[in-house]
Amino acid sequence: MYKIIDGGVCAAAGYKANGLNCGLNQDKNKNDLGLYVSDVPAETAAVYTTNKVKGAPIHVTKAHLAASKGKSRAVIMNSKNANTCNADGIDKAEQMCSLAANSLGLNAKDVLVASTGVIGQILPIEPIAEHIDELAAGLAYDGNEAAATAIMTTDTVKKEYAVEFEIGGKTCRLGGMAKGSGMIHPNMATTLNFITTDAAVTSEMLQKALSSIVKITYNCLSVDGDTSTNDMIILQANGLAGNEMIDGEGESYDIFAKALYIVMSELTKMLARDGEGATKLLECSVSSASDLDTAITVAKSVICSPLLKCAMFGEDANWGRVLCAVGYAEADFDINKVDVDFESEYGVLPVCRNGAGVEFSEETAKKILSSDEIHINILLNSGAAEAKAWGCDLTYDYVKINGDYRS
Repeated sequence: MYKIIDGGVCAAAGYKANGLNCGLNQDKNKNDLGLYVSDVPAETAAVYTTNKVKGAPIHVTKAHLAASKGKSRAVIMNSKNANTCNADGIDKAEQMCSLAANSLGLNAKDVLVASTGVIGQILPIEPIAEHIDELAAGLAYDGNEAAATAIMTTDTVKKEYAVEFEIGGKTCRLGGMAKGSGMIHPNMATTLNFITTDAAVTSEMLQKALSSIVKITYNCLSVDGDTSTNDMIILQANGLAGNEMIDGEGESYDIFAKALYIVMSELTKMLARDGEGATKLLECSVSSASDLDTAITVAKSVICSPLLKCAMFGEDANWGRVLCAVGYAEADFDINKVDVDFESEYGVLPVCRNGAGVEFSEETAKKILSSDEIHINILLNSGAAEAKAWGCDLTYDYVKINGDYRS
């Protein structure tokens, strides 16, 4: 029912994108300024960081969406500078929107803005102003990769995903791009994420779907325990697929929400796999919980444990660290019923039953944990709810990267 396709934010009909180097990044081979635009006004929803310190672009994006009653046309974004904790931050973010609007022939309120990079450094607007016309002129229906690379900071790979599906006999597409490698932790949207669709969905239903799916995807992601100041998801729907407008719950809404979940969950895993210095993707699955919130809380507790992340880097089947993290999770369950397995492409290793250890081969454990994707499976044996959380191992390189991040 859902076909994986190429295109990222340009996979859906009516979206053009571009990216280039304007000089914010001294490496001229790396893009640092991006833009994408819908051919027609798009219904829009967004989710923002819960950090009390919020980047100026978040305040401006919120204000523009409020002024336009949940509609937008374009998003301009930059890397290398977060435009956060600056006295002139709001003005610079508004200038970015105005510059893009002038080049596109739009109203500034139709443009949203996002920034990522170093906090507390003044954002120079001159390089952006000097390159905005070139950026707009280069917009293309296949320009998604140029935009996706423009938002990368310590990311080692671009992150894009898209699917095709049908609603009411009409072919719809939904795709997105994300950035993030460090300063990633629940609860919000974690990192910068941009998702577009040609399905016809009201902004209210977009917000409903986005807010519910964030809870079980991006908010279940942690790389290092730091919630960024600039985290944001922007979700646009321009309706060019021609399906009947989704303005309430029902079959069409469920099909759309599933497509959104697929894209968001895949982007979440990409973000976890590319954590700063990471060598392993970690996925913690909690099942047979009494309710969804309990399953989420336990899964996140385990995936956020620095000691567990270190053990996975060292390929050490130290299951006690899993149970320790389960034990301090703020949820109600019987620890004496908990089972734990480690799993990878090389097999499954039972390590704990009913809250107590079981014998296992250290040689087998080493082999299973040598994979670059490790699954930590936990059964609470107290209900039918389940949830997943994602993260990565904690390595020497994480410290090296963040020891001189500003350079």
